Amino acid sequence: MTSSPVSRVVYNGKRNSGPRSPPTSSEIFTPAHEENVRFIYEAWQGVERDLRSQVSGSERGLVQEYVEKAPNPSLKTFKPIDLSDLKRRSTQDAKKS
Repeated sequence: MTSSPVSRVVYNGKRNSGPRSPPTSSEIFTPAHEENVRFIYEAWQGVERDLRSQVSGSERGLVQEYVEKAPNPSLKTFKPIDLSDLKRRSTQDAKKS
């Protein structure tokens, strides 16, 4: 069985700082946590925007696809995790306790 190369999207953008978003749940997050989440969200939005620009052919963006030439053999059995499902199950387990 031949394994296909692993591809990753790499973003070479700058970190932006913006206003803090208001809390949307009863959970309390530290300012550092909020900053990290905001940074990741904004960076990913930039990646998606650059990908759309590149696909439409309008410009060469900052996004570049990384493909491993020799995939790590220890990751052959790796199965992706649905994070939404995992969070939903852990929330349900917490409510049962």
